Amino acid sequence: MTLPPGIEVIERGWLSANNVLLFDGPEATLVDSGYVSHAVQTVALVGDVLAGRRLARLINTHSHSDHIGCNAAVQRAFNCRIGVPEGMAGAVARWDEEALLLSVAAQQGEPFQVDFTLAPGECLVMGGLEWQALPAPGHDMDALVFHSPDARLLISGDALWRDGFGILFVEVIGAGGGLTAVRETLEAIARLPVDLVIPGHGAPFVEVDEALRAAFSRLHAFEQDGARMARNAIRACITFMLLEQRSIDLDALPAYLDEVYLYREANRRFLGLTPEALAAWLVTDLERAGVACRKGHLLVVT
Repeated sequence: MTLPPGIEVIERGWLSANNVLLFDGPEATLVDSGYVSHAVQTVALVGDVLAGRRLARLINTHSHSDHIGCNAAVQRAFNCRIGVPEGMAGAVARWDEEALLLSVAAQQGEPFQVDFTLAPGECLVMGGLEWQALPAPGHDMDALVFHSPDARLLISGDALWRDGFGILFVEVIGAGGGLTAVRETLEAIARLPVDLVIPGHGAPFVEVDEALRAAFSRLHAFEQDGARMARNAIRACITFMLLEQRSIDLDALPAYLDEVYLYREANRRFLGLTPEALAAWLVTDLERAGVACRKGHLLVVT
């Protein structure tokens, strides 16, 4: 199955989420923008695909830095309106970097203006198709996915990838509820008529049943072992940091892990390691995975 002619996906590598462009005549809607340090690249990529057509609006699936970080730059470049899930609108208006998980994970973003909000159940037209905004809590408790029943398409954000789903932040550092929410979200997606998924990361895929099985399997593993869930979150976010900064001083790593709220709380709640022991595990794990390597006193992304 191929994408309909009115939809184009700019598949991004980490740090940025995919950019989904949906065309209605001379106008387009963009779903998700990317990480702030990729702003120049994002604007250039979107401009190339627009090819002179007008970007009328930018909407976000959820509030994380790799999805909203280029919102301000895109709005400046194309004078588009920005819409967000209604549950995150207050945090954006206050530019609450804790609620947006920026300060929590030592990530960046640029404040932007919200022009409208999207509520669960709301319908909209994009790419010549009717879509329904559906709640997808778990990775982000206010997240939405967009489903086109007629075309059997799903824009899933980080609620479903080909090999899983996004980090369960509320479980790792918050009050809980994320595991239950993810299960309910996956069960809801499984009931939808979907032949092709456009995820927030990775290529669009048609192996929907296989992806759901993989996601449920990962969820079950996290339900059985909170430490595994915490290690997954730490590993993913440190990889994100290394991709942005390219390296970190090995001697400074234990203090960094103890200073950044995400790592400190994940360790405190699930692992109970000293900062030095956490750093030693992390370096070994990243080297074994081929993500990073030691070069002198530095841990360098590969």
